[in-house]
Amino acid sequence: MFKIVGAILILFATTWTGFELAKQLSERPRQLRTLKTALQSLEAEIMYGHTPLHEASRRLSQQLSPPISDFFTSFGDKLTQTETTVRDAWEESLKDIWGKTALKKGEFEIMKQFGETLGRHDRVSQQKQILLTLTHLEREETEARDKQVKYEKMVKSIGFLSGLLLIILLM
Repeated sequence: MFKIVGAILILFATTWTGFELAKQLSERPRQLRTLKTALQSLEAEIMYGHTPLHEASRRLSQQLSPPISDFFTSFGDKLTQTETTVRDAWEESLKDIWGKTALKKGEFEIMKQFGETLGRHDRVSQQKQILLTLTHLEREETEARDKQVKYEKMVKSIGFLSGLLLIILLM
Protein backbone atom coordinates (compact mmCIF):
# COMPACT_ATOMS: atom_id res chain seq x y z
CA MET A 1 0.00 0.00 0.00
CA PHE A 2 2.75 2.46 0.98
CA LYS A 3 4.68 1.57 -2.17
CA ILE A 4 1.72 2.41 -4.36
CA VAL A 5 1.07 5.73 -2.61
CA GLY A 6 4.78 6.56 -2.81
CA ALA A 7 4.87 5.64 -6.50
CA ILE A 8 1.87 7.85 -7.22
CA LEU A 9 3.45 10.75 -5.33
CA ILE A 10 6.74 10.34 -7.21
CA LEU A 11 4.95 10.19 -10.53
CA PHE A 12 2.85 13.23 -9.65
CA ALA A 13 5.89 15.25 -8.52
CA THR A 14 8.02 14.53 -11.58
CA THR A 15 5.12 15.11 -13.98
CA TRP A 16 4.30 18.39 -12.26
CA THR A 17 7.96 19.43 -12.53
CA GLY A 18 7.92 18.68 -16.26
CA PHE A 19 4.77 20.74 -16.74
CA GLU A 20 6.23 23.66 -14.77
CA LEU A 21 9.37 23.65 -16.92
CA ALA A 22 7.19 23.51 -20.04
CA LYS A 23 5.20 26.46 -18.70
CA GLN A 24 8.40 28.52 -18.62
CA LEU A 25 8.93 27.69 -22.29
CA SER A 26 5.43 28.90 -23.18
CA GLU A 27 5.53 31.98 -20.94
CA ARG A 28 8.65 33.45 -22.55
CA PRO A 29 7.11 34.16 -26.00
CA ARG A 30 3.96 35.53 -24.36
CA GLN A 31 5.96 37.89 -22.16
CA LEU A 32 8.06 39.00 -25.11
CA ARG A 33 4.89 39.85 -27.06
CA THR A 34 3.63 41.81 -24.07
CA LEU A 35 6.94 43.65 -23.83
CA LYS A 36 6.83 44.52 -27.53
CA THR A 37 3.27 45.79 -27.17
CA ALA A 38 4.36 47.90 -24.21
CA LEU A 39 7.20 49.47 -26.17
CA GLN A 40 4.89 50.22 -29.09
CA SER A 41 2.46 51.90 -26.71
CA LEU A 42 5.33 53.81 -25.13
CA GLU A 43 6.34 54.99 -28.59
CA ALA A 44 2.81 56.24 -29.23
CA GLU A 45 2.74 58.04 -25.87
CA ILE A 46 6.09 59.71 -26.58
CA MET A 47 5.54 60.57 -30.24
CA TYR A 48 1.90 61.55 -30.35
CA GLY A 49 0.75 62.08 -26.79
CA HIS A 50 3.80 64.04 -25.59
CA THR A 51 3.23 62.28 -22.27
CA PRO A 52 5.91 62.43 -19.55
CA LEU A 53 7.64 59.09 -18.94
CA HIS A 54 6.27 58.57 -15.44
CA GLU A 55 2.70 59.11 -16.64
CA ALA A 56 3.19 56.92 -19.71
CA SER A 57 4.59 54.18 -17.46
CA ARG A 58 1.58 54.31 -15.18
CA ARG A 59 -0.81 54.11 -18.13
CA LEU A 60 1.09 51.15 -19.55
CA SER A 61 1.07 49.32 -16.24
CA GLN A 62 -2.73 49.53 -16.18
CA GLN A 63 -3.01 48.04 -19.68
CA LEU A 64 -0.57 45.14 -19.29
CA SER A 65 -0.52 41.88 -17.40
CA PRO A 66 1.99 40.97 -14.69
CA PRO A 67 4.99 40.75 -14.49
CA ILE A 68 5.49 43.34 -17.27
CA SER A 69 2.92 45.66 -15.67
CA ASP A 70 4.89 45.40 -12.41
CA PHE A 71 7.96 46.66 -14.24
CA PHE A 72 6.22 49.77 -15.55
CA THR A 73 4.61 50.44 -12.17
CA SER A 74 8.02 50.24 -10.50
CA PHE A 75 9.60 52.43 -13.19
CA GLY A 76 6.94 55.12 -12.87
CA ASP A 77 7.18 55.07 -9.07
CA LYS A 78 10.97 55.38 -9.12
CA LEU A 79 10.75 58.36 -11.47
CA THR A 80 8.30 60.24 -9.26
CA GLN A 81 9.32 59.20 -5.77
CA THR A 82 13.12 59.22 -5.92
CA GLU A 83 15.80 61.55 -7.19
CA THR A 84 17.26 59.34 -9.88
CA THR A 85 18.03 59.37 -13.56
CA VAL A 86 15.77 57.69 -16.09
CA ARG A 87 18.52 55.18 -16.88
CA ASP A 88 19.00 54.21 -13.23
CA ALA A 89 15.25 53.97 -12.58
CA TRP A 90 14.86 51.77 -15.67
CA GLU A 91 17.71 49.45 -14.69
CA GLU A 92 16.61 49.17 -11.06
CA SER A 93 13.07 48.35 -12.16
CA LEU A 94 14.38 45.70 -14.53
CA LYS A 95 16.40 44.11 -11.75
CA ASP A 96 13.43 44.23 -9.37
CA ILE A 97 11.09 42.20 -11.57
CA TRP A 98 13.44 40.12 -13.71
CA GLY A 99 13.34 37.12 -11.39
CA LYS A 100 9.53 36.99 -11.77
CA THR A 101 9.69 36.72 -15.54
CA ALA A 102 10.42 33.84 -17.89
CA LEU A 103 12.75 36.08 -19.89
CA LYS A 104 16.43 35.34 -20.42
CA LYS A 105 19.68 37.28 -20.09
CA GLY A 106 19.58 38.36 -23.76
CA GLU A 107 16.29 40.16 -23.28
CA PHE A 108 17.61 41.76 -20.10
CA GLU A 109 20.57 43.20 -22.02
CA ILE A 110 18.31 44.48 -24.81
CA MET A 111 16.04 46.22 -22.33
CA LYS A 112 18.98 47.56 -20.33
CA GLN A 113 20.52 49.08 -23.47
CA PHE A 114 17.19 50.63 -24.39
CA GLY A 115 16.94 52.14 -20.91
CA GLU A 116 20.31 53.81 -21.38
CA THR A 117 18.94 55.78 -24.33
CA LEU A 118 15.48 56.47 -22.89
CA GLY A 119 14.85 60.15 -22.32
CA ARG A 120 18.23 61.26 -23.70
CA HIS A 121 17.25 62.03 -27.27
CA ASP A 122 14.64 63.96 -29.18
CA ARG A 123 11.41 62.20 -30.11
CA VAL A 124 12.56 61.09 -33.57
CA SER A 125 15.77 59.54 -32.24
CA GLN A 126 13.82 57.96 -29.42
CA GLN A 127 11.43 56.44 -31.94
CA LYS A 128 14.40 54.93 -33.80
CA GLN A 129 15.71 53.45 -30.55
CA ILE A 130 12.31 51.92 -29.83
CA LEU A 131 12.15 50.42 -33.32
CA LEU A 132 15.65 48.99 -32.91
CA THR A 133 14.69 47.47 -29.57
CA LEU A 134 11.51 46.03 -31.10
CA THR A 135 13.59 44.42 -33.84
CA HIS A 136 15.85 42.77 -31.27
CA LEU A 137 12.86 41.60 -29.22
CA GLU A 138 11.24 40.20 -32.38
CA ARG A 139 14.33 38.10 -32.98
CA GLU A 140 14.27 36.86 -29.38
CA GLU A 141 10.56 36.05 -29.66
CA THR A 142 11.14 34.00 -32.80
CA GLU A 143 13.88 32.07 -30.99
CA ALA A 144 11.63 31.56 -27.96
CA ARG A 145 8.77 30.27 -30.12
CA ASP A 146 11.13 27.87 -31.87
CA LYS A 147 12.35 26.54 -28.52
CA GLN A 148 8.79 26.21 -27.29
CA VAL A 149 7.73 24.17 -30.33
CA LYS A 150 10.86 22.08 -30.17
CA TYR A 151 11.07 21.33 -26.44
CA GLU A 152 7.72 21.89 -24.70
CA LYS A 153 6.23 18.47 -25.39
CA MET A 154 9.55 16.77 -24.76
CA VAL A 155 9.94 18.39 -21.32
CA LYS A 156 6.46 17.27 -20.31
CA SER A 157 7.20 13.72 -21.46
CA ILE A 158 10.56 13.63 -19.71
CA GLY A 159 8.92 14.68 -16.45
CA PHE A 160 6.44 11.81 -16.65
CA LEU A 161 8.95 9.25 -17.91
CA SER A 162 11.57 10.13 -15.31
CA GLY A 163 8.93 9.47 -12.65
CA LEU A 164 8.23 6.08 -14.16
CA LEU A 165 11.94 5.29 -14.29
CA LEU A 166 12.39 6.31 -10.66
CA ILE A 167 9.45 4.13 -9.62
CA ILE A 168 10.84 1.13 -11.50
CA LEU A 169 14.28 1.61 -9.95
CA LEU A 170 12.88 1.91 -6.43
CA MET A 171 10.54 -1.11 -6.67
